[in-house]
Amino acid sequence: MKRIAIFASGSGSNAEKICEYFEGRTDVQINLILTNNQQAGVIQRARKFQIPVVLFDRKTFYETERVLEILKNNQIDLIVLAGFMMLIPASLLGTYSEKMVNIHPALLPKYGGKGMYGHFVHEAVVTNSEKESGITIHFVNENYDEGNIIFQASCEVTETDTPDDVAKKIQVLEHEHFPRVIDEIVSKLN
Repeated sequence: MKRIAIFASGSGSNAEKICEYFEGRTDVQINLILTNNQQAGVIQRARKFQIPVVLFDRKTFYETERVLEILKNNQIDLIVLAGFMMLIPASLLGTYSEKMVNIHPALLPKYGGKGMYGHFVHEAVVTNSEKESGITIHFVNENYDEGNIIFQASCEVTETDTPDDVAKKIQVLEHEHFPRVIDEIVSKLN
């Protein structure tokens, strides 16, 4: 049995799709959802699947080993970042090297880095009159959105698309591909 922990800071729509995808599986299980936001919608979504939620603050995340201890105690094999907004500390990166994945709502290396998330990405894509956008699923390293790319999928951006239109197209790609790519990654873990 491979065990997954999901980190999320927001509404949790990707986390929910991942939980749905793996629900009822005997070889893979979503064991924990961790968040730094006590108002995050992902907390309600986790309850729907009866998945334990771990809430932590910035100080705990960066100045203690508590989050790493929780992951180790739950025998987590893979960490999935699904709308998680904090840079990952070295202790987690060292333990989960090539076992931590993130999804970004653009075709990296374009529109990545600090401050480029969610609506900010879609606004930049529209402002720059891009003809396409998409998603990038990548391994996590010490820098925002710079880990090795695992998978990308694209969608057309038309001249009349608003940032909200682009966001809707991106969310379709996220929900279609992220759970499947996670499944492929987890199947290759020792």
